[in-house]
Amino acid sequence: MTLISVEFALFWLVTALLYFVFPLKYRWTVLLGSSLLFYFWNGLGTGYFMLFTVAAVYVTGLLLDKYNNEHKDYLKSHPDMTRDEKKALKQKMQKKKRCILSAGLVVSFAFLVFLKYFNFLSGQAFSVLSLFGVKGTAPKIDLALPLGISFYTLQATSYIVDVYRGKLAAEKNFAKMTLFVSFFPQIIQGPIGRFGHMAPQLFEGHRFDFREAKFGTQLFLWGLIKKLTLAEYMGIIADEIFGNYTQYKGLIILFGAMVYGVQVYADFSGGMDMISGVAQVFGIKMAVNFERPYFARSVSEFWRRWHITLGAWMRDYVFYPLSLSKAFANMGKKTRKVFGTYIGKMLPTFLASFIAFFLVGVWHGSSYKYVVYGLWNSVIISGSILLEPVYKKIIEKLKINTECFSWQLFQILRTFLLVSVGRIFSRADSLMISFNMIKNMFSEFNPWVLTNGTLYTFGLQPRQMFLVFLVIIVLFVVSLMQEKGMKIRESLEKQNMLFQWLVIIGAIIFVAIYGAYGDQFNAADFVYQQF
Repeated sequence: MTLISVEFALFWLVTALLYFVFPLKYRWTVLLGSSLLFYFWNGLGTGYFMLFTVAAVYVTGLLLDKYNNEHKDYLKSHPDMTRDEKKALKQKMQKKKRCILSAGLVVSFAFLVFLKYFNFLSGQAFSVLSLFGVKGTAPKIDLALPLGISFYTLQATSYIVDVYRGKLAAEKNFAKMTLFVSFFPQIIQGPIGRFGHMAPQLFEGHRFDFREAKFGTQLFLWGLIKKLTLAEYMGIIADEIFGNYTQYKGLIILFGAMVYGVQVYADFSGGMDMISGVAQVFGIKMAVNFERPYFARSVSEFWRRWHITLGAWMRDYVFYPLSLSKAFANMGKKTRKVFGTYIGKMLPTFLASFIAFFLVGVWHGSSYKYVVYGLWNSVIISGSILLEPVYKKIIEKLKINTECFSWQLFQILRTFLLVSVGRIFSRADSLMISFNMIKNMFSEFNPWVLTNGTLYTFGLQPRQMFLVFLVIIVLFVVSLMQEKGMKIRESLEKQNMLFQWLVIIGAIIFVAIYGAYGDQFNAADFVYQQF
């Protein structure tokens, strides 16, 4: 059962009916039952991995909360403690809590690392051993990867870190903790929720709101349009170019990378719209995961707009803890002496960013190509910050007006190209192939392929190409309106009821007629499911 199936539509409808029939206080149990049913339906045989993660974070949270409360109670009962005594007590408590947190994180990440990376690490280890004359075959495991393991692991661990930091009180109800981790709309590909944001919405029953249900259904339909009438067709072109990369050179390689970027955006953001739409029917607002990333004027801004919850997770639980740590502060002092104030101050931040993007790459998959994909973004972002004084001097010398539309358009196109080239690393079948594709991209300048009909040779018929361009134009216009602050669904609601229904019915008919179906497509799958 997937988001794009008749079974899911019926499942969603039945869940909604039960949810709004149940007493308000117990409506969360309907979501829990539906989430477990959905998970075990799609991940039969691997569901216990998810439940074990829930158990691990549940116990860890309770233990951390116990020490948090003991610390607070002790301070209240000893109001005359000196500052040094309070500091010593805090350090003692922090040491105990760090041990508990570390154990909880190790257990929580153990399954993710073992199931997702064991074969890769085993193969690399035996490759190294073979250099020293050790012969043998690397052991492999053949277990299905649990549904959404990369997403629910990050979501679950963010909870225990927040409890450790004292931002949250531990959840005492194991069933509610299970719902937080397994909520069925988001379990497949996120967004990566935070307990403080999700828990009140999940556990407090919501009354039926026709407006919320209507908006949720509209958002689901919009995501379906992006998925079935853009992502799937773009996937045909991307598969052709990346699957036969030796036959193509120059701008065709770049075109393939750009098409793949559009495919991933339509697929992933379309999936997020569908997920958010499902949740909104229940009165639950999911975290925003995309904010029109292809309007970004720099790669760093792109990552603030793209897969926002993953970026926020890396920022809050990797980048800041590292860059603000004593070790990095000491490193900054030493690097200032060696490289000067400006560069020395930046190097610890660059290292923290490097580690965060390295983990972003590793999170995407167990291959060196994903590592390079993460580092590509890190190098560009760090390099742009490092060279910012140089850029300013060049801009001043050339008297460039940075406020005009042409300059902003240049920045957007430049960012899109840099991001697209980086996509080659994540889409190519291997790191070596990605290097060969980039080499081929610069081996020939062939702008004529844009006008001589070559673009119609990658698997799409002219009618389908026209459809793709039409959807891209509509998506661009809608995104531009949103960028200017317009709320599309609210604006549609202000129109006459007849017009509203014409738009909705027209969208349904559009998907039914022009959506990607049949043996050529596998629309039920989403690109980010594999991550």
